Amino acid sequence: MYTLKDIAAVLHCTGHRFPSILISHLLTDSRKLTNPENSLFFALNGPRRDGHFFIPELYKAGLRYFVVTENQPTKKYPGAFFLKVGHVLKALQSLVAWHRSHSEITTIGITGSNGKTIVKEWLYQMLQPDYNIVRSPKSYNSQIGVPLSVWQIAPHNNLAIFEAGISQPNEMARLASIIQPTIGVLTNIGTAHSEGFKNDEEKLKEKLQLFQNAKIVIANGDNRLIRKKIESLKLPALFWGKDISNQIRITEIKKDHSSTAIRFSFNHEFHKIIIPFTDEASVENAISCYAVLLFLHISPDSISSRMMLLQPVNMRLEFKKGINNCIIINDSYSADTDSLNIALDFLKQQSKGLKKTVILSDFLQSGGKEIDLYANILEQLQKHKISRFIGIGKQMQTIVSNLVRDRKYKFDSNFYLDTKDFLTHVHSYDFREEAILIKGARVFAFETIASQLEQKLHQTILEINLDAITHNFKTFQQMLKPSTKIMVMVKAFAYGSGGTEIAGLLQYHKVDYLGVAYADEGVELRKAGITVPIMVLNPEVNAFDAITDNFLEPDIFSFNQLVAFQNHVIKNGLKQYPIHIEFETGMNRLGFEVQATEQLGILLKNNEYLKIQSVFSHLAASEDSVEDAFTLHQHKLLTQASKDLQKITGAAFIKHISNSSAIIRFPKLQMDMVRLGIGLYGIAGTSVHNNLWPALTLKSNVAQIKKISKGETVSYNRRGIAQKDSVIATVRIGYADGYSRRLGNGVGYMVVQNKKAPVIGTVCMDMVMIDVSEIPNVKEGDEVIVFGPELPVEELATRIGTIPYELMTAISQRVKRVYWSE
Repeated sequence: MYTLKDIAAVLHCTGHRFPSILISHLLTDSRKLTNPENSLFFALNGPRRDGHFFIPELYKAGLRYFVVTENQPTKKYPGAFFLKVGHVLKALQSLVAWHRSHSEITTIGITGSNGKTIVKEWLYQMLQPDYNIVRSPKSYNSQIGVPLSVWQIAPHNNLAIFEAGISQPNEMARLASIIQPTIGVLTNIGTAHSEGFKNDEEKLKEKLQLFQNAKIVIANGDNRLIRKKIESLKLPALFWGKDISNQIRITEIKKDHSSTAIRFSFNHEFHKIIIPFTDEASVENAISCYAVLLFLHISPDSISSRMMLLQPVNMRLEFKKGINNCIIINDSYSADTDSLNIALDFLKQQSKGLKKTVILSDFLQSGGKEIDLYANILEQLQKHKISRFIGIGKQMQTIVSNLVRDRKYKFDSNFYLDTKDFLTHVHSYDFREEAILIKGARVFAFETIASQLEQKLHQTILEINLDAITHNFKTFQQMLKPSTKIMVMVKAFAYGSGGTEIAGLLQYHKVDYLGVAYADEGVELRKAGITVPIMVLNPEVNAFDAITDNFLEPDIFSFNQLVAFQNHVIKNGLKQYPIHIEFETGMNRLGFEVQATEQLGILLKNNEYLKIQSVFSHLAASEDSVEDAFTLHQHKLLTQASKDLQKITGAAFIKHISNSSAIIRFPKLQMDMVRLGIGLYGIAGTSVHNNLWPALTLKSNVAQIKKISKGETVSYNRRGIAQKDSVIATVRIGYADGYSRRLGNGVGYMVVQNKKAPVIGTVCMDMVMIDVSEIPNVKEGDEVIVFGPELPVEELATRIGTIPYELMTAISQRVKRVYWSE
């Protein structure tokens, strides 16, 4: 790409002699470093973490080139070069805008409230035969994502497709200067990201700034607001819609059970396309794509044939339990270098000490030299330290196998002609204790490989949205002062969602502490490669060996326990072992009485065996506004006990009392650390924060449909009585899966086809029946939502007089956990 010297000149960094080392990678996330010798790190300043904090870690990993706003101790970093700028994000954006201005590539810029990523991916699918395309990876459409996307433009590319998203005024102008689109696509204007705008008109005006220098803007001319605003700005437009004023006029839309036929009139000619979708969003997105292809002079016949082959856009990386203690990361829908790098980062994040295996198909893309493409892929695999590589396809068997043979790579490799060849020669016992990434072009049908390697459990699954968990974690972080640490409770199998998996994600996002209930939970995390400090809330005497062997930190809540643990430490020759002191302030469960602070302080003063790591207490009712005075009283008691203990011992330690609800409701009680629990999953007691995302979806499917007559009974004890002729669906979930029997007999309900269906009769061990009489066309195999965004778990809990914790932690281990990320 460019030399560091070139980049320094672009960013107006003078006063130093920067070397002519080539920079190919721009890095904003320290966790994604794979090419230290050619990477330039931008030390962005976020709401919680300052990028400058990660410079020592990156330097140790071999990185030598940094963009900073603060002077750095150069003697501490011999051989490093620092480009000092006034604002790091603006420097990143201006550098990439300069890079874009040096390319005459045709660029499609896409914005809108919804559908940006679908339109981008469908254009990519349909234009591949004609162009060598660079596009935004996944949904990289933010102030940081856009420059990282546009930086990928290379000399061999002749078409770029980038999406741009905004959430508040005065953002789009910066993205427009970076993307510089020649063709603009406005998908729609809707409610998404409306919080920062007065109304739709203001939001639309902001979005249209992307197209101020475009040759054409493609948009829905039937939308009066969109047409009026585009015409008032005098932007050159190609409108589509049913109205006679549109250049591309829709004359008919006809749907059947699985496809939609759309007829158009354009330039006095009539065209027809058929798409394999029937939902309104897909129809609109396909029409936007159709207009782009017409503008690019793709023949109507070619457009028609390509539209029929459109594939659903699966933006999810699924993470599941596999056979023989493996984990499977299923990305078996696409094969391109952009999404490969994202998938490899996800593999790194979730592998947790397991050997890493990658299964790839041929990369079906036009233009460029295949040998260079595959050489780059192999280098990425090497840098991500994979153990085994399996290539499937003709190019893998020829080009890639020769590259592997000629060059020395540190991973094992095997090659197969096609998916059938792989399945014939490879058996399940060939995989054991591995993290396996499966990634292939759709034509290779890699879903069959994923199916063979996945652990076979029944069809009731708990989906865990890792993006939601990350979002919620960061949302809570942003409520805290930068100095406040955060402990996340992953006890009880992380509230039913999987302890090691959630802990791995939190470690990746640099959580300060993890909390578990019992030592064996902590041991399991250590075995899975979790190195974050772990507090054990209920350390039993017979678990002391496990605690110290795995460097877990016990909660000490009584004098007997304190003496016993100190004796264990002395016996094992340990010193200054970290412990957490729990005070009783009103929960009346565990903890030292505050009146015993002096006695406790005398025992811990100048103690060479034990070190006070933190002092804390549990709030009894932080979610209940009626008990706010008691909550403040508890905080006052802990504050005084901490002061007294600190005065007696002279020790410095962390103080914490806030749980999820208190983080939201009592910002002044943050102290030095907070303990985040159920809030991580989008729930915060009765104080639900608007910005939290539900992270868990429990779902099953319909096993059988029955029609019964009025007066007939359903399930055990004949408690469910049909009040009229009814249609009953049997669902594959029961109390053995954790679905409470209290939800039977009309108390609970499930969601089918976005409609509520009440439970009828008694909940069985493995099955439950729901009344779907009011939902037409329900059939066997249909998805059933037990709880999730469509049916909050809090609502079910309220119906049976309990709390979400009970329902979440009750989910049986036989229910398959599926983790996914966009």
